[in-house]
Amino acid sequence: MKKLSVPVFFILFLMAGGAGVLAKDAELLQWEQVNEIIPRYSKFIVQDLETGLKFKVQRRAGSRHADVQPLTAQDTKIMNEIYGGKWSWKRRAIYVLAEKRKIAASMHGMPHGAGALKNNFPGHFCIHFYGSTTHRTNAMDLSHKLMMLKAAGRLDDYLEESGPHELAQAYLAGIKQHDIQVVSLISLTEMKWEPVFSEIENISVDRIEILPDEDFSDQLTVSVPVEIKWARRGRGPRHFRGNIELVRFSPEQSWKIDSVPFFRENEFIP
Repeated sequence: MKKLSVPVFFILFLMAGGAGVLAKDAELLQWEQVNEIIPRYSKFIVQDLETGLKFKVQRRAGSRHADVQPLTAQDTKIMNEIYGGKWSWKRRAIYVLAEKRKIAASMHGMPHGAGALKNNFPGHFCIHFYGSTTHRTNAMDLSHKLMMLKAAGRLDDYLEESGPHELAQAYLAGIKQHDIQVVSLISLTEMKWEPVFSEIENISVDRIEILPDEDFSDQLTVSVPVEIKWARRGRGPRHFRGNIELVRFSPEQSWKIDSVPFFRENEFIP
């Protein structure tokens, strides 16, 4: 087994203008319950976890999750600021403030489909809650799930309790979303994530082998076979077929992924 360095995690959240909110105050509610709290045409406030910025929205549609639109052009401007001035499918941890409740949720920032409000927003965007699904599947979107857990203050516990295959999936989702908190919590070694993420335009998982977690109850190392397609800035697509290596120092400890050999094998670091 390769020699591995001791993990050191430095996680910093920048709350804009002192407007940050405490994740532990948010409720993680099932979609069926939220569906009644914010019915169609209801108006509520969205607050971004990382920046603390707030904007108003109206729910217009959606049966498996909420299809919403910024209420005014000013609300669209604030949402665009949250996404750094560029619309994106990236998931973000948010709070939905409605009926005197603060509900953990996740949104993406890409206008799509139809829009009905005069708000300079060309379409609608989606907000997911715990138990929400996409239009195409009956399962929760993992990236949205991770952001909901982050908003609810439960991300650390979830990752610590995850089996090796579930953790590998969360790790790849964190890479896809460029989410430093997710990948830092999972990574065995400290990494400089910004230079790596700056090269990654997208990552898609063609295959990841799933085996029952009980098969690894006494093991300290696990190799998870994966097939990945990278889209990198300034380069053509690259396919990777190999393993994600996970380790722990006792059966009672949580699994961690050895990031350095994974990114070295994928030619991100020398």
